[in-house]
Amino acid sequence: MTIDKLDMKSTDIVNSNFDKLADLFPNCVTESAEGKAIDFDLLKQELSHAVVEGNKERYRLEWPGKKEAIVTANLPTTKTLRPVREDSVDFETTENIYIEGDNLEVLKLLQESYLGKIKMIYIDPPYNTGNDFVYVDNFKKESKVSNLDSGIIDDKGNILSGLKDNPATAGRYHSDWLSMMYPRLKLARNLLIEGGVIFISIDNNEVHNLRKLCDEIFGEDNFVTELIWKSRQIVDSRNKNNASIDHEAILSYSKRMENFSLLGKEISLNKYSNPDNDPRGPWMSNSILGLANASQRPNLHYSIFDPKTGNEFSCPPDTGWRYSVETMSKKIDEERIVFPKKKDGRPREKKFLTELSSRFTGLSSILPESAGFTLNGSREVRDLFGKKYFDFPKPVSLIEILIKQGTLGADDIILDFYSGSATTAHATMQLNAEDGGKRKFIQVQLPEPIDEKSEACKAGYKNICEIGKDRIRRAAKKIKEEKLEKVKKDGLFADFTDKQDYGFRVYRLDSSNMQDVYYRPQDYQQSQLDAFADNIKPDRSPDDLLTQILLDWGLPLSLKISTIEISGKKVYQVAENSLYACFDSGIDEDFAKEIAKDSPLRVVFRDSGFKNDTAKVNVRQLLKQLSPETEMKVI
Repeated sequence: MTIDKLDMKSTDIVNSNFDKLADLFPNCVTESAEGKAIDFDLLKQELSHAVVEGNKERYRLEWPGKKEAIVTANLPTTKTLRPVREDSVDFETTENIYIEGDNLEVLKLLQESYLGKIKMIYIDPPYNTGNDFVYVDNFKKESKVSNLDSGIIDDKGNILSGLKDNPATAGRYHSDWLSMMYPRLKLARNLLIEGGVIFISIDNNEVHNLRKLCDEIFGEDNFVTELIWKSRQIVDSRNKNNASIDHEAILSYSKRMENFSLLGKEISLNKYSNPDNDPRGPWMSNSILGLANASQRPNLHYSIFDPKTGNEFSCPPDTGWRYSVETMSKKIDEERIVFPKKKDGRPREKKFLTELSSRFTGLSSILPESAGFTLNGSREVRDLFGKKYFDFPKPVSLIEILIKQGTLGADDIILDFYSGSATTAHATMQLNAEDGGKRKFIQVQLPEPIDEKSEACKAGYKNICEIGKDRIRRAAKKIKEEKLEKVKKDGLFADFTDKQDYGFRVYRLDSSNMQDVYYRPQDYQQSQLDAFADNIKPDRSPDDLLTQILLDWGLPLSLKISTIEISGKKVYQVAENSLYACFDSGIDEDFAKEIAKDSPLRVVFRDSGFKNDTAKVNVRQLLKQLSPETEMKVI
C-alpha cells in the first residue's frame, strides 16, 4: 500500500489555467522553445467572430528549433573515420561498409565520396514512442558526465553524440524529434542518385509529421507511396484504447520522380509447365507453409494425407500450414495440392497460368504477408545467435521486398544509417545470393551501450554495433553454406565458384587526424609552433590517414586497397593508379622519378615526409614534368 504525500506548496495557478485552456481549446496548444505553450494568436481567433490580424499565414511545417536544425545540416565537420581492420572481413577486397558513430557526422563525411551515388536508402529511426531516445546535436563537450550516463562516449573517451529520453509528456516532444530527423534526411537526399529512393519505417506517433517533413525536404511531387506493413500477427489486447495497432507505415520518396518508378516484376512464363497434363493448363508450384507456430495459430497445425498413397504429411512446428483444414481439404479435392513421392518431402500448391490477372505484378501499398512479421525478425536473430539479443528487428523478407523495388541488383549501393541489428545488410546479402546481384551496403550505427542485464551483455556484447557486426558475419556464413548445399544438391558443385562479396570494412567515427594547429594556426604563437613540426596526431596510423584522404578527395571507401614498395618505401595503391599515398619519411627526387613511371592520377605525401624543403619543391616539379596528369597533395 502506498500513501500519497502532501506537496506542501500552494496551487500552481498558471499550470491550472493552462490545463483549463488546453481542455477547452486543444488546437491552441503548441510547442515553444521553453516547452508546451498556448498559441495566443490562435486563441484570440477562437474568441472572435472576425478575422484577427496577426502573423502572415503560410502553408508549412514549423516547430521550435527548425532554424537550428537547418544550420546543423549545413555546418561542416572536422571529424573523420578510422578503419578497424580487426573487426572487418576481407578488408582489402570487400565493397561493403559498416560505420560506427553518430549518423549526422557520418552523413556529412560521406557527402563528397557518395554524392549522388546511393540508389536506395532504408531507415528505421526512433519512432518517438515516448520510450526511446532522440539524438541531441547541440551537445557540449564539458557535459561529459551526463553524456557518459546516456551512453554516448566510447570506451576510449570519445564523445560520439548526444542522446536523451523524450517522454510523451516533454514540452518539446514533437519538436525535438523533428529537429533530429530534419538534418539527417536533408543530408541523405544529397546522396541519392537522380532516380534513387528512400524508404522510412515509422508508426502512428510521427507518421503525420514525417510526411510533411519529407514533403519539404524531398518535394511533395516526389512522394512515391505510403506502404502499410502488418507488423503484428497476433492482436495486442494490452492497448489502453482497445485498438490493436497491428501495422507500421513505410514512407517512400524519390530524389527525382521523373527518373524513378517502383520496379515491380514481370512474371516469368518459363516457371510454368504442365508435366501431368492437367486440363487447366501450365502451372507452377508454391509453398503452402505459413508463418505462425502452434501456440499462435493452433488451427493451422494438422496433418494432411495424400489421397492416392495414404502418406501422412505434417507441417513444421514453427510455421504451420498456410490454410485452414476446410480450405486445405477443398484444395486437395480439387487436386491443387502436389504431393511428393517421398514421405520426407513437402506438399506444394498448383498455381495456374490461366488464373493470373496480369503478367506484371507491381507493388501494392498493402504489403503481402510474405513480408513477414516482427516475430519473424526476432526469430531470425535468435536462430543466428541462439538467444534473443535484439528487440523488434525487422524481418529480412520485408527489407528484401523493398530492395527488389528500389534496386536493379547490379552495382547499386544501399544505405541504412539507423542500422540497428543490421537487417538491411543481411537482406542485401541474402537477395544477392538468390538473384546473383552485386548490391553493396553501407550500414551506420551509433554504438549505444547494451543494458547490463540483457542476454547480449551477458554474452559479452558491449554495444549495438558489436551485435550488428557479428550478425553480418553469422548471416554471411549461413548464406554461404546454404548456397553451397544447394549447388551440391543440383549437381553443380564441380563447376561452382562463389564470387559473392560476404565481407565488410569497419570504420569508426573519431576526431580529425590533424592537430588543432592545422585548423586554427591563428590561435598559436610562433614560439609554440616548434611543438607541431608534424601536424598529424601521434596516435594516428597510415590507415587512418588514407581513409581521411579518401573522404577529402571524394573517393568511395569501398575502393580496392593494396600496398606496393617503391624505392624501399611503402606505398598505398587505391583502385590501381587512382591514388598513390606514401607516408614514409625521406621522400626525394629519386622516389618521384620512380612513382611517375606508374602515372597515378593522384599522389599524397605527409608534409613532414620530404627529405628537405628543396626536395619538396623538386618532387612537385618532377611530377609535373614526368607525369603531367598526376595531381599532388600533402597533408
